[in-house]
Amino acid sequence: MAKYDDSSWHYGGDYPDDLPDVNASTHIGMFLTWCIDKDLLSEEQLEDSEEGINAIKNRELTGAEFLIDYCDEKFSNYDLNDLGNEFAEAYYYDDESDFAKEFGAYCDDYGEHFDKEAEKKGFEYESFYHVENTWENYNSLKPIIDRRFNEWSEFKKNK
Repeated sequence: MAKYDDSSWHYGGDYPDDLPDVNASTHIGMFLTWCIDKDLLSEEQLEDSEEGINAIKNRELTGAEFLIDYCDEKFSNYDLNDLGNEFAEAYYYDDESDFAKEFGAYCDDYGEHFDKEAEKKGFEYESFYHVENTWENYNSLKPIIDRRFNEWSEFKKNK
């Protein structure tokens, strides 16, 4: 199993003392929610987590909650189908991939997006981990991931 991310990598490292561990799952959960919305989950994950997937699709559970409750805080190639894994490898996991170097990497996009959103509202996030785990925030980030997926699809065709 190739692990793309793990909440414990974040709250186990240079993590703000004033935040609960759950905040380390927000950025991972938003990407995972996008994958669920785009039907990029593996057959195994679809079978093992049907209830949670339906709860995300109905907006009754956030991606961070799904990551914690259904994935043991870990996001790996087990969770995605082949297309999802190809995209996650190029955009989410490997910020030195040819695609990420040319177009951008997920964590950079995430941080830049929420910094701009905070600035528009007249404040600044103390850290990457202070972004609230809300559907409003996911909905504001979703078009960026959509655009990156479209760019990646073209990039892959032309490679």
